[in-house]
Amino acid sequence: MTLGHQKRKPVVPLRITGTGAYLPQKVLTNADLASFLETSDEWIRTRTGILTRHVLSQGEVPAQMGVRAAERALTMAKKSPEDVDLLLVATNVPEEPIPGTAPHIALGLGLKKTPFFDVTAGCAGFIYALAMAGAMMRTGLSCTAIVVGTEALSRFINWQDRSTCVLFGDGAGAVLLERAEGNAGILGIALRGDPTKLGLLRIEAGGVRLPATVDTVQAGKHFLQMEGKGLFRAAVGMMAEATRAAAAQARIALSEIDWVIPHQANLRIIEALVKRLRIPAEKVVVNIDRVANTSTASIPIALDELVRAAKVERGQILALTAFGAGACYGTVILRW
Repeated sequence: MTLGHQKRKPVVPLRITGTGAYLPQKVLTNADLASFLETSDEWIRTRTGILTRHVLSQGEVPAQMGVRAAERALTMAKKSPEDVDLLLVATNVPEEPIPGTAPHIALGLGLKKTPFFDVTAGCAGFIYALAMAGAMMRTGLSCTAIVVGTEALSRFINWQDRSTCVLFGDGAGAVLLERAEGNAGILGIALRGDPTKLGLLRIEAGGVRLPATVDTVQAGKHFLQMEGKGLFRAAVGMMAEATRAAAAQARIALSEIDWVIPHQANLRIIEALVKRLRIPAEKVVVNIDRVANTSTASIPIALDELVRAAKVERGQILALTAFGAGACYGTVILRW
C-alpha cells in the first residue's frame, strides 16, 4: 500500500459490504441481430466491442432484476431487508411514470418503512446515487443503504435501427453500503452536468412535454434516439475530466488507482479514456463484450463480477466513472 493510500482519510466512512447483479436469461448474439438487421457480427464487434447482450423476455417484470441484484448484495453482506434504512434506485426509464421504480423494488424486498426514491441522471445515475447515499450516511440520515442501478432499455429501442439496438442490454446491479470505522470509504467525488448536450441521447415522447398520442407513437418518438459521434466525443472528455477532479479531491495521483470501472458504453470510448488518463489497460474492468451497455446497471454489474472473482483487495482504490443523458457525468473514488 502506498503512502497516498494511507494518508487520505475517507470523506465518508463507509464500506461496501455486499454486491449483487442480475442478468436476464435470454441472450441475443450479434448473429441473432444479423438475422433480421442489415448488419454483421464483424460490423458490431469492430465498432462497439459487443458480442452478446441479455434482454428481458416478454412477460418478465423489469423491477424484479433490481430486486434480485439487491437480494444478492444483502446475502453477500449477511444482512436482511430489516437492516436497510435507505434505498436509492438509479434508472432512466421507470417501471411506471408514477410512482417510478424504487417502490416496486422496495415492495419486492419486503421493506417496511424504509425511505426510497429514484435517481435519474442518465447512465451516470448509479454514480450520482452512490454519491447521494454517501452524503446521507455522512449526515446521519442513513447507516445501511442499498444503491441499485437497473435498466430495461430493450423495451425502448427500435429493433430496426442498428445504430442503437445493437448497443444495449438489460440488467441490474446493486451494492450495500454500511457505516464503518477505518480507512474504507469515499475519497473523492466529482459530479458534473452539461445541459447543452441534452439532445445527444433522449426519448422525446412520453413525458409531460410531449405526452403519448397516436402521432408520437407512429413517429417513433418513444424510442431511444442517439447522436453517436457527438456522444463519443463528449463522453471521453467528460469521464477524464471527472476522474481527474475526483482524484484531486482525494489527493491521490491517477497512478495510485488500482481499478477503474468505467460505464460500459462502447469499447472504443473505454480505450480512448484509458489512453487519455494514461492508465494501464490491466487496471480497467471491461465486460461490455458479454453484457453490452446496461446503462445505470453497467458499473455495479462490473463491480460485482470483480468482487466475486476475488480480484479486489481491502485497501485498494477504485475509480467508478460514467456519463449519460442530460448530459450528466461523474466519478466516485473510494477505498475498498
